[in-house]
Amino acid sequence: MRVTPLRWCSQAVRSPPTLTAPPMTAPALRVLSLIPPMTQLNTPYPSTAYITGFLRSRGVDAVQADLALALVLKLFSPAGLESVRSHALAQIEAQRTASVHAFLDQFARYRATVGLVIAFLQGRDSTLAHRIAARELLPEGPRFNALEVYVDAALSEEGGDPLAWAFGALGVQDKARHIATLYLNDLADVLRDAVDERFAFVRYAESLASSQPTFEPMAAALAAPFTLVDEILHTLTLATLSQHKPDLVLLSVPFPGALYAALRIAQTIKAQNPHITIALGGGFINTELRELAEPRLFDFVDFVTLDSGERPLLALMDFLQRKRSKQRLVRTFVREEETVRYINFVEPEVPFEEIGTPTWDGLPLDRYLSLLDMLNPMHRLWSDGRWNKLTVAHGCYWKKCSFCDVSLDYISRYETASATTLADRIETIVNETGQTGFHFVDEAAPPKALKALADELISRQLPISWWGNIRFEKTFTPELCQLLADSGCIAMSGGLEVASDRLLTLMKKGVTIEQVARVTKGFSDAGILVHAYLMYGFPTQTVQDTVDSLEYVRQLFENGCIQSGFFHRFSCTVHSPVGLDPAAYGIELIPLPPVTFAKNDIGFIDPSGVDHDALGVGLRKAIYNYMHGIGLDEDVRAWFSHLPHPVPRTRVKRNFITRALDQRERV
Repeated sequence: MRVTPLRWCSQAVRSPPTLTAPPMTAPALRVLSLIPPMTQLNTPYPSTAYITGFLRSRGVDAVQADLALALVLKLFSPAGLESVRSHALAQIEAQRTASVHAFLDQFARYRATVGLVIAFLQGRDSTLAHRIAARELLPEGPRFNALEVYVDAALSEEGGDPLAWAFGALGVQDKARHIATLYLNDLADVLRDAVDERFAFVRYAESLASSQPTFEPMAAALAAPFTLVDEILHTLTLATLSQHKPDLVLLSVPFPGALYAALRIAQTIKAQNPHITIALGGGFINTELRELAEPRLFDFVDFVTLDSGERPLLALMDFLQRKRSKQRLVRTFVREEETVRYINFVEPEVPFEEIGTPTWDGLPLDRYLSLLDMLNPMHRLWSDGRWNKLTVAHGCYWKKCSFCDVSLDYISRYETASATTLADRIETIVNETGQTGFHFVDEAAPPKALKALADELISRQLPISWWGNIRFEKTFTPELCQLLADSGCIAMSGGLEVASDRLLTLMKKGVTIEQVARVTKGFSDAGILVHAYLMYGFPTQTVQDTVDSLEYVRQLFENGCIQSGFFHRFSCTVHSPVGLDPAAYGIELIPLPPVTFAKNDIGFIDPSGVDHDALGVGLRKAIYNYMHGIGLDEDVRAWFSHLPHPVPRTRVKRNFITRALDQRERV
């Protein structure tokens, strides 16, 4: 799953019910930014770090807290598991799932080991790796059945140990982290099955928010009695309020799976202290609530803002301090007499060069969990280890891809900062956190800016490790790839999407298969891991297109151009060129019901009639094997043997990528 872009700089808050004449002076505001459950557990979601750093650069008393991590650490503790067990025992036995049965049967072992596992994943007890890897210390539930997928490959290896095939004889730490992650996933399944059916890591209660046209399901969930998860979150929220005593709380909602918990937090705050102003913003808000017309949301929050949040937040604080009228709020939804109103007093954005340096001060950096969920090497970077998140440029310099939300601010408004400014921010962050790993979270980092930054890092002798996302464009020459590697680049991801020149043209990607081959080979030759975003189900994509695309991907792996990849099912969004002009892409949109709440994904009718979901099974199986060097000599049609009808032979010449690379050598 592609990482959701960083676009939290969009907070939200509701106007006070009554307004009095502005006083001559107004007290300073204490601002608390919160990360609600659920977000990734290996590193803080960066939105609060960005906004807290910005506010402090403006002299604002700003603090932050991560309630997502705090909730998980409370649940996955001996006391937390005792509470989970009580709920599980209260279930009718016939209703208990296999996960719940395994948990109850082995509860004593779970209770005895959960603290050890958390300490190990936090890096506080690395010597446990040997016992965990031996698979004798930890209880094993249904999630461990996934290890059987390695058995066939292991049988061809000496010893026959499935995980030895995956991790090698010396990968004890990695093997142990994977086992410990499966252990936590088993416990998460128990929470889902016995405590809260909506519980999940990252996608917590996602169905209540994602493209949900009405607020009704969310309202019903928020009116229901607390679950155990809600109770713990309620207690953590009260403790955080007591510690920080904020006047203004900013709730960052990057994903639909964070909205339910964000509103539970807001519910607690309003019940405890209704005078605290609550703001709501983030990537989910910016994408899905652009046409918000639901007044009930404002029972929980006071304002909702869109897009980059620096300017709206400055305007909001001015309003709360009686320094400006409500009519001069920026990109902000408010409720007036049970009607939602959008106010956008036009003011210049805060330049990207002046947004300040993110700060992680106040976040427990030593308590995050270094997980190893999927064996995909790029997914490992996302979940394993703590990365400082930083943006090289705001927006996308290309902003043409037809499947992307190019009409929205986080893509369309492109701004850069100087290499000196970026290197200064990096130095400040390293000094603060003691961590030298950076994930550049750009939509597509511009090659010119990366080159300048690489030169600056090398000039300053800043020994960092970094990775990010790019377009596989010809500007990335082998020489530039090597320069980036010299500056600390360890991995790059980029969108190959459907590997078909016809469809790449329709997508307006601005690249060709041959070009992608040469660029990715340049990165690989420089020792940089290359991950390809791949797509299936794009409008007018035929079975032949899918087979040919997989053949291109096979050859890219075979020639050492890419080492990692993942196939995503195409999803049409209302803000993309496809969603805005479906006829140009040969499809018909399925009309949406009346929308007062979330609006993003939209169904469509493709006259090709291809069963893309069935093809996706073969694509995912193929890419998994290719990443492990398996099946690269096989005809790609073998991956679709599960289909009721055979797929056509590929039209791609078997040496297509080799010849493309040979042409690079001759240039």
